[in-house]
Amino acid sequence: MQKEYLEEEHIMFQETVREFFTKEVAPFEAQWEKDGQVSREIWKRAGDLGILAIDIPEEYGGLGLNDYRYNAIVLEEMSRANITGTGFGTQNEIVVPYLNHYCTPEQKAKFFPKMAAGEWIGALAMSEPAAGSDLKGIRSTAIKQGDHYILNGSKIFITNGIMCDFAVTAVKTNPELGSKGFALLLVESTFEGFTKGKNLDKIGMKSQDTAELFFDNVKVPVENLLGEDGKGFYYMMHNLPQERLSIAFTAIGAMEGALEWTIQYCQERKAFGRSIGTFQNSRFKLAEMSTEITIARTFVDKCAIELNEKRLTAEKAAMAKYWLTDLQFKIMDDCLQLHGGYGYMNEFAIAKAWRDARVQRIYGGTNEIMKEIIGRSLGF
Repeated sequence: MQKEYLEEEHIMFQETVREFFTKEVAPFEAQWEKDGQVSREIWKRAGDLGILAIDIPEEYGGLGLNDYRYNAIVLEEMSRANITGTGFGTQNEIVVPYLNHYCTPEQKAKFFPKMAAGEWIGALAMSEPAAGSDLKGIRSTAIKQGDHYILNGSKIFITNGIMCDFAVTAVKTNPELGSKGFALLLVESTFEGFTKGKNLDKIGMKSQDTAELFFDNVKVPVENLLGEDGKGFYYMMHNLPQERLSIAFTAIGAMEGALEWTIQYCQERKAFGRSIGTFQNSRFKLAEMSTEITIARTFVDKCAIELNEKRLTAEKAAMAKYWLTDLQFKIMDDCLQLHGGYGYMNEFAIAKAWRDARVQRIYGGTNEIMKEIIGRSLGF
């Protein structure tokens, strides 16, 4: 992250976060990839450092920092360290904003202290087998009966799905009302009828638990309604810009990290009696990547300022998500190529970064959907 973008307190926080990810998280990433999930202890350690409490108000144990630059630092340092499985991003960038915007004081008092401490892990349950980017296609229903909603349905590709203590769950409460018939429910993992499927086997991001969730006549108390019934679809649309910008910041951190490893490799690796970085093709590739990453950095930092000032539009967030994740995969592929055969070996960091980058163009709304959003804003 550019120094001029940060103030002194941001830089101090950045140093703390970078040390945490490089010294306390990265050494365990390989084991967590085998396990298919991280440890709960690392969540509690992140809670101790305030990494999970940035946007949570101070009265509930958080830092109360209404400044997206802190969020961006966590995302960048995590991806720069080649860590993709903690699930912190889902909690900080998606779950906490929903609760901040729409929770009652009673709900905040129940959920926030445990989330800030890393004791409770949240998930966002939107995607379904027949409804990915098309949220209006959601089929899960929650019919109100007295002081409960009766929830039935299923979700898929849910980050933090195995480890979650609760899920912000998108449902239809009045299916006949279309987009005005949606609600969001805080569904706790202890509720009878809420079951978690297997940990899904993915191409990359293997330390990140990703699951199917099933709801069979789950009784959800009305006090677990998030915001107002009938406004769920609006809430989802309102929160998407930050989610998409967070994906873009994950991309920029990963690109900057990969470029650093590749420059070092090109300095150390010898071919035909000299460093491979001295060959014109290598120098030109590194020059191209450095230029592209610098342009991406300038754009995404500007988007963060606009988000802070509540000026970031859905269209610009879509631009950031689509363009930076497309660029991320290109950068990873070019960096892997410069590593030669070693780049294809899992012991090299670039191999993992290349695998993990692929999903960035899919989740948070596919990049094709991002282009659709941008195109519509142009009058088409």
